[in-house]
Parts: sequence; C-alpha cells; structure tokens
Amino acid sequence: MGIPRRTVKTAPAATKTAERGDGMQVCPECSSDLVQPVKWSEQDDRCWRVSLRCPECEWWSTDNFSQPEVDRFDQELDRGGQALVEDLKALTRANMEEESERFLDALHGDLILPEDF
Repeated sequence: MGIPRRTVKTAPAATKTAERGDGMQVCPECSSDLVQPVKWSEQDDRCWRVSLRCPECEWWSTDNFSQPEVDRFDQELDRGGQALVEDLKALTRANMEEESERFLDALHGDLILPEDF
C-alpha cells in the first residue's frame, strides 16, 4: 500500500463549525465516529490546530478548532477510552473463565501429571 493521501482544509472558522455538526470525532467522508487526533498545537488561548485521521477510510485533515470543540472532542476520547477499558476487562474475565474451565476439566479427567509443573 502507498502513503495515505492527506486533505488539508483551511476554511474560515464560521464555516468549519457548521460543517462539523456531528463533532470532531465523526469522519465527514465515511461517517465513522472513530476519528483520532494525530497532532495538535495551541494557536492561542481560544484556538487549536489539530490534525485528524479516520482509521476506517484513511481520511486526513488539519484544521483550526475552538477550545469548546476541542473540549467536547476530549470528552468523547475519554468516553471511548473508558469503553475500551471496560471491553478489555470483560474479555479478560471471559478468557480467564474459559481457561479455568479447561483446567478443571483436565483435573477431573486426570489429564494433568506432576511433570506438567
């Protein structure tokens, strides 16, 4: 695969906010809500320059965002991170239960020998 194509937008702030009605986390190309920040820098106390990437369609954009937009995006990233942690805990628990059941089956079937330890 080649290097992903990058789109750089520099529209006026009033237009950009109207175009991003769903928030920074939503891709304007494929509507995925998995858009990720790649690079960011504070422009001043009310504006951030943020590079975004969609992992589903490889859309890229660099744009200026207001502090309230960035704050909402940060909250969405925190929410998504918490959901990942909860999924990881559930998956770990399910794997441990399955491993325990296999171990108990092996114990009850006399399939575990001293040499196994």
